[in-house]
Amino acid sequence: MTEKALPVAVIGAGPVGLAAAAELLERGLTPIIFETGETAAAAVASWGHIRLFSPWQYDVDTAARRLLTGTGWQEPDAETLPTGAELKKQYLQPLAGVPAIAAALHTSTRVLAVSREGLDKTCSAGRDSTPFLIRTRGGDGTVTDYRARAVIDASGTWHTPNPLGQAGLPAIGEAEAISAGLITGPLPDVAGRDRARFAGKHILVVGAGHSAANTLLELGTLAEQEPGTRISWAIRSTSAAGVYGGGDLDGLPARGALGSRLRALVEGGQIQLHTSFTITGFKVSDTLAVLGTTPSGEKQLDVDLLVPATGFRPDLGMLREIRLDLDPAVEAPRELGPLIDPEFHSCGTVEPHGAKLLSHPEKDFYIVGMKSYGRAPTFLMATGYEQVRSIAAALAGDQRAADDVQLVLPETGVCSTDLGSSCDAPADGGPVDSCCAAEPDPELAAASCCGAPEPAAEPAPAAACCSAPEPKFLGIPTGLAHGRSAQPGA
Repeated sequence: MTEKALPVAVIGAGPVGLAAAAELLERGLTPIIFETGETAAAAVASWGHIRLFSPWQYDVDTAARRLLTGTGWQEPDAETLPTGAELKKQYLQPLAGVPAIAAALHTSTRVLAVSREGLDKTCSAGRDSTPFLIRTRGGDGTVTDYRARAVIDASGTWHTPNPLGQAGLPAIGEAEAISAGLITGPLPDVAGRDRARFAGKHILVVGAGHSAANTLLELGTLAEQEPGTRISWAIRSTSAAGVYGGGDLDGLPARGALGSRLRALVEGGQIQLHTSFTITGFKVSDTLAVLGTTPSGEKQLDVDLLVPATGFRPDLGMLREIRLDLDPAVEAPRELGPLIDPEFHSCGTVEPHGAKLLSHPEKDFYIVGMKSYGRAPTFLMATGYEQVRSIAAALAGDQRAADDVQLVLPETGVCSTDLGSSCDAPADGGPVDSCCAAEPDPELAAASCCGAPEPAAEPAPAAACCSAPEPKFLGIPTGLAHGRSAQPGA
């Protein structure tokens, strides 16, 4: 089989991986898809109880929509906000069931390594024209090698959460606490399947992003129903303002309501907030002692259970034999890194990017989706769709379409970051003044931790400057390069 007749390997069958398959098929290319889970979108099922901020009209990839047309698929109501479970059942599952995708999908198949057939990383002669070799392990333990003409890594970061300790390292005793079941996985289903684990307990949530906010709100509801349920919240920054967002001024009502509800629980005393708290260690017994440093000295929090919400990082182990060019700070493709560095940017300030910015020295190899952002904490699902559209065009030889990338964001959306996942220095997420973008486009918008694109707010006059924010507007408008470096005390 000639190299051009080989399939394009897609690693991961989440929203972006399945969109990549749809884009490839539309371009006349053949995908082969590897998914670690037993079904497509297995990671989405893990946060199935979480409701997205964006309605259905922004959650479906355009090529995937065209592929589903004629299969009997009923597109959900455009204005409804889906949960993760609904996203999987009503969109991703039908998409994975389209015959052309189903025939290419290998579930319960973990990719162990990606390389070039017969060549390790040090060999250069003929490298660009040599097929990729993808080594996998199936559910029965069988190891199989596959050949591919190109590789799109959409494997995500769900299985590699950031550690809870300082300096990017696990805290002393963290592994033991996880083994003892005193630290949960990310985004537990507090009100559903995990309810009994949380009811009547003292729960500590660690993190300063939308993941933390969702869990805290669920715990607040549980505490109203289950006597004895106590909630603590620890963040490294000096203020929770960035999590509260823009309230009524947020261009996305669902997201603004989330922040307003969380603020009310904290100010009402239902949630005990610990700011400027850096975890240094854990002591395990029947309960969990969480040791930390604060500006006033050492502090210990004694809790029954800890929920981590400190973001994720990429697992690059399987790419050891691939020639990567990564930004040294965020571990994203080098040219993309400066555009998403949380020191200077938020989800609302990312420039359009596709195959060109996502390329590596390894020809026809791309990292896309959440994993393409490396350690940068905020990713847009809409960005992933545009990434794979551009890459499919490039692989099909349509460079003009590949270079014509667009990422349209709302003018007044508010972005969040999991501040606990990176710098230990405290940051005050206070308001930042800015001017509105001159040419807003309401097509697409920013996303939650779960990666959902969102609709834009009503655009302001083109030449006007934003009015000064009200005292309680503590979010950050999109279109403004801010990041941690622009926050007082960062």
